[in-house]
Amino acid sequence: MSYIEFHEIRKSFDDVEVLKGVDLDIKEGEFISLLGPSGCGKSTLLRCFAGLEEVSAGNFVLDGADITQLAPQKRDIGMVFQQYSLFPNMTVEQNLAFGLEIKKVPKHEIKERVRDVLEIVGLVDKKKSYPGQLSGGQQQRVALARAIVAKPKVLLLDEPLSAIDAKLRKNLQIEIRRIQKALNITTIFVTHDQDEAMLMSDRVCLVNKGLIEQIGSPVEIYTSPKTKFAASFIGHYNVLSDIEFSKAFLTHVDENSVMAIRPETILISHEKLNKPESYEFKGRIKESRSVGNVLRYHVEVNGVDLRADTLYRSFSLYNDGDEVWISVEKRNCLELKD
Repeated sequence: MSYIEFHEIRKSFDDVEVLKGVDLDIKEGEFISLLGPSGCGKSTLLRCFAGLEEVSAGNFVLDGADITQLAPQKRDIGMVFQQYSLFPNMTVEQNLAFGLEIKKVPKHEIKERVRDVLEIVGLVDKKKSYPGQLSGGQQQRVALARAIVAKPKVLLLDEPLSAIDAKLRKNLQIEIRRIQKALNITTIFVTHDQDEAMLMSDRVCLVNKGLIEQIGSPVEIYTSPKTKFAASFIGHYNVLSDIEFSKAFLTHVDENSVMAIRPETILISHEKLNKPESYEFKGRIKESRSVGNVLRYHVEVNGVDLRADTLYRSFSLYNDGDEVWISVEKRNCLELKD
């Protein structure tokens, strides 16, 4: 039995239907990411589950109980927003203790819980500091600690790292995942960053126009997209119409097909590789750019532009205008739903 169940969740704002019948099952202790572009409905879905927005139709089940009509404070859910909203006039430990005091938790238990959570997030030495004395990353960890100190059944994270610089963001991604595993707390994480979702998640829910387009492990989502949208959003796939694919590889595919090829599966060489079960054709380098340790080439093949990624190695560098051979295994050409 699933720990969390979303049944046909619908949400409209005036005449605009933002969620169009979302179904989702989540296991206890699982880390799920809702991934998708801005405006796709992922944050609205999270807010509906938290009780901050009222659903237009459907229901939520948590640990066997229907929570759809419960007030937010009675759902046993912790949430961290993009804005941490820490009380500026309270120290770190006071920020953490405040919610427990409202719930009339015994003082000795509050002290123990606050101490334990500060150890988990690595901020024991900052317990007497005020939010204004902390870095952005430290404030984010305080917000996370405040959400988990109440021991909620579920932790919801709504793009909590969006305002943090890239290097610190990477460290916090790892830190959040470590804390989540240590506590075995069921977590739903909203992001528009595919790298973030792939790094942190047990499963990724790809959201598009108010529906879950595809759900699976990061590897499944990356290597086996099911739709044109999934391939376009994940992994910088080359997405080709039937006409473009037939033109590039001089082969016939079904009319109205959509074909997808990962850029790292396209091999570039000065000589023909003669690889079995592969498409191999001459091409011309139109452009190249560095993306970290990867060189991304734009190669024209029979009048069709393809992206090909290679590791940044001195023996595999090509210049704009170079004539090259490209090779791609037929099994790496995926046919998708439109």
